[in-house]
Amino acid sequence: MVKVDNCNEFSQVRALSTGSEKAFQNIFNRYYTPIYTYTKNIIKSDEFAEGIVQEVFIKVWENRQSLNPELSFKSYIYTIARNLSFNFLQKAATNKKLREEIFYLSKKAHDTTNDMVFEKELLEIKTKVISQLPPKRRLIFEMSRNQGKSYKDISQELNISISTVKNQMSKALGTLKHLVQLHGGISLIVTICMMNLAVIVIH
Repeated sequence: MVKVDNCNEFSQVRALSTGSEKAFQNIFNRYYTPIYTYTKNIIKSDEFAEGIVQEVFIKVWENRQSLNPELSFKSYIYTIARNLSFNFLQKAATNKKLREEIFYLSKKAHDTTNDMVFEKELLEIKTKVISQLPPKRRLIFEMSRNQGKSYKDISQELNISISTVKNQMSKALGTLKHLVQLHGGISLIVTICMMNLAVIVIH
């Protein structure tokens, strides 16, 4: 494969925007493997990841005239891959047969390194959305989740009723679910994120 170095990417993208098939081939050769790896990290399937990557490059070619060489092409192509992957998972979330196939392939092709990459991405989203909670609600959430305190202990320390603590925790998780939906855009990602946030435990 022909490798495109960073300093030459500007000219390659500019050439692609004018319809250069050679520039497209060079960019394809440079980004195919990293985009494939990124996509597979999300959907956990070799077969489906390959199909999505093909669609990514089809979109790049179809929208070549709108490319701006001044902007980051890397960010552009990764955004396409991310959106297509999430759209695929959204479809899977409403298609039982496809969902079962993905989960089966995920277990069969379990890869600890890939899981760590994906979990890190989800953790970043979780941290961001928690920081957007109202101060008191965030405090209650962190006392419960990070410090492992019971609702009773929290109510005594903050001098509020246990029902208030429960109510604030419920609202916190409701807000988190909503914000994660805004960040990820799909119900399946929300489900995974909420699993990482942990289930409410009634103390």
